[in-house]
Amino acid sequence: MWIDTHCHLDAHEFGNESVAQAALAKAQGVGMIVIPAVETANFSIVSQLAASIDNGCYALGIHPIYVPNAKEDDLRVLREQVAAAMADPRFVALGEIGLDFFIPMLTEPAMREKQVFFFREQLKIAREFSLPVLMHVRRSQDVILKHVRQIPPAGGIAHAFNGSDQQAKTYIDLGFKLGFGGAMTFTRALQIRRMAAELPLESIVLETDAPDISPAWVHPGRNSPDQIPRIGAVLAELRGITLEQVAAATTANAKAALPRL
Repeated sequence: MWIDTHCHLDAHEFGNESVAQAALAKAQGVGMIVIPAVETANFSIVSQLAASIDNGCYALGIHPIYVPNAKEDDLRVLREQVAAAMADPRFVALGEIGLDFFIPMLTEPAMREKQVFFFREQLKIAREFSLPVLMHVRRSQDVILKHVRQIPPAGGIAHAFNGSDQQAKTYIDLGFKLGFGGAMTFTRALQIRRMAAELPLESIVLETDAPDISPAWVHPGRNSPDQIPRIGAVLAELRGITLEQVAAATTANAKAALPRL
């Protein structure tokens, strides 16, 4: 079995094909797809989508790209929704949360401060409910690490990891898994491919971030969760192990990172 630990299956790019895409992924051996929310407006959408497919589960959170339009009251809504979702076996994590210091608008001082505030408040919610987190860590690794040290959640995943060896080690030491996906499939992505080959296998989970971060054979087209086994084959090739070993290890790692899976 395979697990896609990060897939925005509710995204508009899928149109009305989300359920069909999940079925296609299941036919390829993807036994679970984690669907993270990005704002309060799609909390019910991701939970309902996860409930409508055999291989769906979900997370609730406010994505840093959506922080500019978020209100402080959204944090109250999030906490209430999380409290209610704890009774739902398909609810597995707080996410997608984090920091994005890549998009210029988000790096302006006031917006940077707002991002940090929302990230810290969501870490507090995760800690209160003993939940792991799905973290967006674009150009923000060291700042993320600073705050998770101060407000440690119950582990989780550094999604689309693209940091340094030291940052990887620190995440691992703090109990996080590292998400690898389509970026690893490009031969020019030397640093990501080296890390995928050299990091402890027990620290790696697979993800698509569909419809984004398409693998090399799909780019620039729409990514989809059925690509996970082929992405896993790239990881197997980079590490010189079998596809079956990658499937077993990354599935076990995902379940360790997200115990409610």
